[in-house]
Amino acid sequence: MYRIILVCFAFFIMVVGAAAEEIVLKDGTKIVGRMTSISGDTIAVETAYGKMSLKRGDILTIGFPENGSKGDASGEKGTQKDKVKIEDSLEGAQYINKTGDFSLSLPPNWKINQTLTDSSDAIAGLSSRDNMRYLLVVREDFSGSLESYKGISEIQAKKSLQEFEKLSESPITIDNRPGILMAYRGVSPAAGNLPIEFLTAIIPYGNTYYRITTWCIEPLFNESQPMFEKIIDSYHTTKSSPPPAPDTKP
Repeated sequence: MYRIILVCFAFFIMVVGAAAEEIVLKDGTKIVGRMTSISGDTIAVETAYGKMSLKRGDILTIGFPENGSKGDASGEKGTQKDKVKIEDSLEGAQYINKTGDFSLSLPPNWKINQTLTDSSDAIAGLSSRDNMRYLLVVREDFSGSLESYKGISEIQAKKSLQEFEKLSESPITIDNRPGILMAYRGVSPAAGNLPIEFLTAIIPYGNTYYRITTWCIEPLFNESQPMFEKIIDSYHTTKSSPPPAPDTKP
C-alpha cells in the first residue's frame, strides 16, 4: 500500500507541476506555449512567436511536460528553469512558507514532505506521517481571469486522469480573497488504476495564482474532506500588503 501511495503523489506531480503545454491539433500541427485564457470555445496560447487563438474543436491532445521544460513551435526543448529554493518550517501545527509568503495550520502528525517538491515546481509539499494524505501548493503567474485559470486546471486534471468526474465547485473566501473550491475524482493509470479524490482551492493575488490541492485514495476521502477543508481555510498570506485580486469574470 505504501508503494502505491508513493506512485499516487508521483502521478499528481505531473498534474500540478507543468509549466508549458504541447498542443497537438487534428491536422498534426504541434504548438508549444503557455495557455493564458479560455473564453467559450477559444483558448489563447502565448508562444515564442507571439499570441494565437485556438478553437477547442481543433485540438486533439494537450500535453503538460514535467519540471518546467519548455519548447518552441518546432518542438525543440529549451533549457530547464532553475529549481526554486523552498524555505519553510513546521513547528507543532503551524506551517510557515517563506518562499510563498503564507502559513497553514496542520493537524497533528503531519510533516514536510520534500519528495513532493523535489520533482515538481510546487513551493510546498506536505503529507500525513502515514503517507496516506497529501497537500501541494503551486504558485503560478497567469494574466487571465480566475475562471480561465480554473478551466486550465481542469484540463490538466482531465489529461492525467481516467474517468474524470467533477464532484463540486463553489465560490470560497480564503485570506479575505475570492477564490474557487473544486472537488473531483479520477482513476490514475500511473498508480495502478487506483481511484483518487481531490480537493483544490484556487486563490488569486493580482496576476499570481496559488493552487492548494489535497488528495487521498477514494475510500479515505469522505473522512478526510473536513480535515482538508480546515487546512485550506487556514491559509493566510504573511505579506503585509498583498496585491489586489484580479477580475474574476471570464
